[in-house]
Amino acid sequence: MALDKATVARIAALARIKVPEAEQEHLAGELSQILRWIEQLDEVDTEGVEPMSSVTATRLPMRADAVTDGNIRDKILANAPQAAHGFFAVPKVVE
Repeated sequence: MALDKATVARIAALARIKVPEAEQEHLAGELSQILRWIEQLDEVDTEGVEPMSSVTATRLPMRADAVTDGNIRDKILANAPQAAHGFFAVPKVVE
């Protein structure tokens, strides 16, 4: 699929990037080469090939999903403008 200057200008407008008129012809050639390469990939027979997300079959180590308070309540409340009974004190907003 060959792209022309008008198509490159439209793509640039859709992407909201400014491409000078002088560079549009060169960019059209580069984008056309990329599209030709993708067309070559379409010719590869992938029948029976399972999709994969990685080239190695490794699993990431998982940590235990445990909820904690971090045991730093006093440090956190030290930054609060007001604290009461171990919680942030805020002005009443509903009457």
